[in-house]
This record gives sequence, structure tokens and C-alpha cells, in this order.
Amino acid sequence: MFARFGGKDRLAEEVAEFCRSRLGYDDVIALCESYVRSKRASPSSGRTEKATFGFVYLMKSGRHYKIGRTNAMGRRERELIKIPVPPRTIHFIETDDPAGVESYWHRRFAEKRVEGEWLELSIEDVKAFKRWKRIV
Repeated sequence: MFARFGGKDRLAEEVAEFCRSRLGYDDVIALCESYVRSKRASPSSGRTEKATFGFVYLMKSGRHYKIGRTNAMGRRERELIKIPVPPRTIHFIETDDPAGVESYWHRRFAEKRVEGEWLELSIEDVKAFKRWKRIV
């Protein structure tokens, strides 16, 4: 599939262009543009940067949600067990840029922050997060 579009960079550009002609895909456009920018900004010294694979997760505890990142799904739930209502994972995104993807979602839901790192999300917000499965 990547070869058909001329590689992953070109595919990201094509997806962004497709989404620009339709409503409701601003999040997809932002991710594609971020990916393309990061590739263009990479140093061309011949050094290759090792990708950091991990996960960005959405957890729910009571009526609040938390977005975070980890390199091992399942471990984070056990670490958060100390809170009154144990969290459960709603969805996770596998990615080679966990810090960037987590940052995107925190910016997107910044106005929904209620207590420290906890968010009060709508059903539509959760659905938007769940549309993403893997970003590499």
C-alpha cells in the first residue's frame, strides 16, 4: 500500500489532502501534517533516529478520563490502582511517537480538564479517540 502512494510520507500527504475536502477530519489532518513536518525536520546527517514504540491510552475512573502513554499496556492500570475507583482502559493507540500523539490529545481536550490530569469527556470525544488504532 505504501509503495502505491510513493511511501509513507506521500501517503500521509494524500490522506491529509483527502480529509481537507471533507468536514470532521481536522484531527486526521493535524496528525498527518505533524507526521510530514517531523519527517521534513529530521536531520539529514545520515544518522537514523531509533523509533520509540509505545501506546497512548484512554482510561476511565468514575466519570473522569485520563489520557497518558506507556510502553507496556496493562502495567499502567496496575500503577493507578491507588485511586478510589480503579481505572479501566477504554482504548489505546499503538504508535511510534507516543509523546507526540499524547500531546496532541491533551491539546485537543485541554478545555475539558477538571482535576489535575483528569478530563471530563463527552461520548463524542471518546468516539473520536477510539477512531485511532495505530499510528506509525
